[in-house]
Amino acid sequence: MNCNTKIVATISDLKCDVEFLRSLYEEGMNVVRINTAHASFEGSELIIKNVRAVSEHIAILIDTKGPEIRTSICETRAGFLVDSGQKIKVKGGDRDMVSTAECLYVNDLNIVSEVPVGASLLIDDGDLKLDIIEKTDEYLLAEVMNSGVIKNFKSVNVPGVKIKLPSITPKDEEYIIWAIKNDVDFIAHSFVRHKKDVLAVQEILDRYESNIKIISKIENQEGVDNIEEILNHTYGVMVARGDLGVEIPAEQIPRIQRTIVNKCIEHKRPVIIATQLLQSMIVNPRPTRAEISDVANAIYQRTDAIMLSGETANGAYPLEAVRTMRTVANEVEKSLEPISNIVYKNIINERSHYLAKSAVNATITLPIKAIVIDTVSGRTARYFAAFRSPKPVYAVCYDKKVMRVCALSYGVQAIYQESKVEHNAFLFEILSRLDAKQLLSADDLIVTVAGDSGANYGPTCMEISTLARLRAKYVY
Repeated sequence: MNCNTKIVATISDLKCDVEFLRSLYEEGMNVVRINTAHASFEGSELIIKNVRAVSEHIAILIDTKGPEIRTSICETRAGFLVDSGQKIKVKGGDRDMVSTAECLYVNDLNIVSEVPVGASLLIDDGDLKLDIIEKTDEYLLAEVMNSGVIKNFKSVNVPGVKIKLPSITPKDEEYIIWAIKNDVDFIAHSFVRHKKDVLAVQEILDRYESNIKIISKIENQEGVDNIEEILNHTYGVMVARGDLGVEIPAEQIPRIQRTIVNKCIEHKRPVIIATQLLQSMIVNPRPTRAEISDVANAIYQRTDAIMLSGETANGAYPLEAVRTMRTVANEVEKSLEPISNIVYKNIINERSHYLAKSAVNATITLPIKAIVIDTVSGRTARYFAAFRSPKPVYAVCYDKKVMRVCALSYGVQAIYQESKVEHNAFLFEILSRLDAKQLLSADDLIVTVAGDSGANYGPTCMEISTLARLRAKYVY
């Protein structure tokens, strides 16, 4: 049984055969994520080919590597050991500069000028901490706060310090252009700090006349601080708790997650909660109680989607991980009601907004089994998703791309129809298909919201009746 909360699964080209992907889809996977930091073009194309062979309903999201600071190559393949209390110089350079226990190179040429004394460098997702104790024109002098190994090309975070990194790296642009040519549905851009980062991606998409949707990954304090301006320019948001948890004290992450989810709902933007939701299931067949609570809390907070990373990319129990997410979502969603206490922003069509709210609210007081709509651009579907209908929203789409984009919208189950038809024909066709697929029965009470004034005008009317009566009324 499908849940209203959507499930994103990260897939590696090392394990992406059609049978495996079909099994994940049957368990409840809605979106396939490709992490370009660990994928080649050839491997990514294989994933897309096999996903499309399973179902055209599955959306594909690529994750850019984004602008980030990393260590350079080390003097040995295994890296080098540093001890607590040891002093080490830190300089900017390129990835081929050789780092040693005496001098660590990172790929930010301006790091010496931008990082002040008193700041900390967190290496490899925070496993190693270096505190900056002195500074010259040529280098930063750091004290190692805990023993560990510095390895090749590991992440470097500087919490609380604004680093002037480019919005898009050359590799990112190359992958964005590749995504356009391969008809990808979403681009999740890493380390979005402000609207300029979103607009830089949009400029490339506009240059190639692409309608790929941008998902902004919030991974540092700047992104959190500028979430309002980001939401005004992005299609959706991913709360990427990995780097976010390194950049910001861990105890603040639950509050920030809740705040971002609420703001996304206000702006009618899809939001994904990501990172370590079922981390233990990479090696274990059953999740921990804490992980179940983490997944449940994200759903109680009313996220659109929850995401699996290593659990499905290289884990030993990928099917069980997707199944766990689905079963938790189904259980939590039994107690959820529509959202009615949020003041929505950026309402483009007041009539669509009102009709969506009225239709969803009707499911509270009447024994309604489903809502049926059609959407040309996908905007109407997002209006319904923003109110978090407890009943499925069957959305007829006239474009396969729009159908797949709906895969990130809470509660929306998209159905493709070849061409836009007039009002009576659209309703008769979709109601007949829902009946034939046994998704609804003749006596089920449903809400239909539709209109025949064109995509820009949106829906114009709402009707509540049984499926049988509506079919008889709109027969053609």
